[in-house]
Amino acid sequence: MIPWANEPESDADSPVTPFLMVYSLGDGRDGPEAGAEALRGQLEKTGLSIGDKVTDLARETRIPITLLVEAEQAVLNLPFMKVQCPVPPEWEKAAHESGKAYLICSLRPWPEAVQGKPVSEEQLRAFLSDEELVAQSAHCLLPVRRVRT
Repeated sequence: MIPWANEPESDADSPVTPFLMVYSLGDGRDGPEAGAEALRGQLEKTGLSIGDKVTDLARETRIPITLLVEAEQAVLNLPFMKVQCPVPPEWEKAAHESGKAYLICSLRPWPEAVQGKPVSEEQLRAFLSDEELVAQSAHCLLPVRRVRT
């Protein structure tokens, strides 16, 4: 999973959108195609569609996906997977201010984005700018939860 945020508009009051992307490295024992099909099946079983439809999980409460953001960590829970990653303070602030994050679950593997190895802004932009990525991903807006004290 990788976090990033959009660049704010020139207007200082424009909101910053926090994004998260879940992706495979494509290194599963049955190959990248089998991994993509398995992920597609799980996402569709969960209630997400693949393509350009954005599902708002604040309204589609039957879809059991949650996002907890606290202490510069994002914890994403899907029925078939739990993943956690560090997030920058600016990303966390944007997530708490907006109350939501935009999640992309990519069926397209990204073997270059290995955990623990930095991904440059250029690499991220190149991966995201591929037009097929939209068609090969599930998209949703997730409410951001916090730890209650």
